[in-house]
Amino acid sequence: MQKNLAGWGSGLTGVVIFSGSLPATRIAIGGFSPMFLTSARAVIAALVGSLLLFALRETRPERRDLPALALVAAGVVVGFPLLTALALQHISAARSVMFIGLLPLFTALFGVLRGGERPRTAFWLFSGCGSLAIVAYALAQGGAGSLVGDLMMLAAVALCGLGYAEGATLSRRIGGWQVISWSLVLALPIMAGLSFATLPANSAVITAPEWAALGYVSLFSMLLGFVFWYRGLAIGGIAGVGQLQLLQPFFGLLLAAVLIGDAVSPAMLGITLFVVACVWGAKRYS
Repeated sequence: MQKNLAGWGSGLTGVVIFSGSLPATRIAIGGFSPMFLTSARAVIAALVGSLLLFALRETRPERRDLPALALVAAGVVVGFPLLTALALQHISAARSVMFIGLLPLFTALFGVLRGGERPRTAFWLFSGCGSLAIVAYALAQGGAGSLVGDLMMLAAVALCGLGYAEGATLSRRIGGWQVISWSLVLALPIMAGLSFATLPANSAVITAPEWAALGYVSLFSMLLGFVFWYRGLAIGGIAGVGQLQLLQPFFGLLLAAVLIGDAVSPAMLGITLFVVACVWGAKRYS
């Protein structure tokens, strides 16, 4: 029981950290191109992760671990950051919340396919209701959309769900922070080349908030959040702890209200309470 609670607590910490990703990305793409933002955040996180691996003298991953690390890198280091940054050029932040609401279902699905988990039928009912509530809320906000942006967000959450499940499965053997650090190191040569190729033409016009947003998505979204998130998934279960992502859109909207001045409506509070109930139900039957 105590181990299970530790997993859920660690997972919730990861979700809170990740909740700042979309608001920070919205700010950062005002000064950086999506390609530079994606590659630069990976490079910065990889350098920090490399220092940790070297300082703590971590053993190199085995050859059999490389395919899993490559999937993690493809999903959460490259795919999700790049596709969401590109999508936010075509759709509103409110509409992107709709797709983030589908992320727990993708994570649970890949947890079954890649992690060998078998949640009960009631779990899928609670998870589906929570996702539908978020989708309905996002649609009610009237966020502008486009086919290109929608397809990018759908691909982003699918890749992210795969990266979450694959990383959590591998974390059970080599540790959560080691998984994300080695994945970042694996992607470093490609991402470093892309960052140099897409350097901003004039860094002097980039504002302080845009630099701060780059720092956040690099150190928190790309590294620190995964330390807690993969630990939570590995200890508490991919499908179950993954449902905490249902709360991520509302944490994100709350941060957007604080940072950007967006209003928090009574409807948002009501939907949040309903989603919390869905998370509790999914936890019970996972």
